[in-house]
Amino acid sequence: MGVGHGHGHGTDGPGAPGPSVERIRRMVAALAILVGFLVLEVAVGLTINSLALLADAGHMLTDVVGMSMGLVALLLARQGSKAAARTFGWHRAEVLTAMANAVLLLGVAVWVLYEAIGRIGDAPEIPGVPLMLTAAAGLAANVVVMLMLRADAKDSLAVRGAYLEVLADAVGSVGVLIAGALVLAFGWTWADIVVGVLISLWVVPRAVTLAAASLRILTQASPASVDVEAVRADLRALPGVVGVHDLHVWTLTTGMDVATVHLTTDADSQVVLRSAKAVLDAHGLEHATVQVESGAEGSHCEENLTW
Repeated sequence: MGVGHGHGHGTDGPGAPGPSVERIRRMVAALAILVGFLVLEVAVGLTINSLALLADAGHMLTDVVGMSMGLVALLLARQGSKAAARTFGWHRAEVLTAMANAVLLLGVAVWVLYEAIGRIGDAPEIPGVPLMLTAAAGLAANVVVMLMLRADAKDSLAVRGAYLEVLADAVGSVGVLIAGALVLAFGWTWADIVVGVLISLWVVPRAVTLAAASLRILTQASPASVDVEAVRADLRALPGVVGVHDLHVWTLTTGMDVATVHLTTDADSQVVLRSAKAVLDAHGLEHATVQVESGAEGSHCEENLTW
């Protein structure tokens, strides 16, 4: 006998119908601003041959990917999944996109480092004014987008991820501004190379962390926040429970941990189910399926486990 209990399906809280149209419109507007500035930054960076601008543009590209990912997540959450073949919906699409985002970040970092090595001892002349103006425009765009997303970031994981991406890129824009000021004031064209490398090195740990988190979900490892052995012990300690087997805990997508477990009991199954629900809820596993079996049935099931 199994039961699924205590879980919501909206992105705005249990029982919510899904993200609002206003939230999606703000995400679309923010994405348009980022795309517009990305085109500007790439164009100016190639024109004046600025490594710092191109490095920041690479990071901006990941902002666009991250924002697109968040927008798709909101749209899919609103539409849901009506296909019988997709019982888990499209939640993993966000994880796959996050992995692609991490690979893109690492690729940009490697390219910038390669370019920087080639420019050692032969730093090109960089005009400081266009560099500073473009960086200032980028910082302004980031601030506007952050203000647009700040309120929604408190309630939506997808929006929060996009918000943090833009916040991080604002730091890169400040670095480019500093490089432009040094070039303009002292003619230190090497500052452009140094800032470009620093932006790339700053991005690498974030990319690795993002890739590791995505890989953990894709390989269905248990969430780092859940002590599986403690869950097993707490379930085993419940009155009437004589065995716990086939316990699986994994993450479907960020913020959605799920579990399945079989309990062998010699007591009232409904009482055991209610007690198991309380234990799983306490461990943050509100979306779980519990199967309660009699002593003989449970022993047979456990003996025939193959995974």
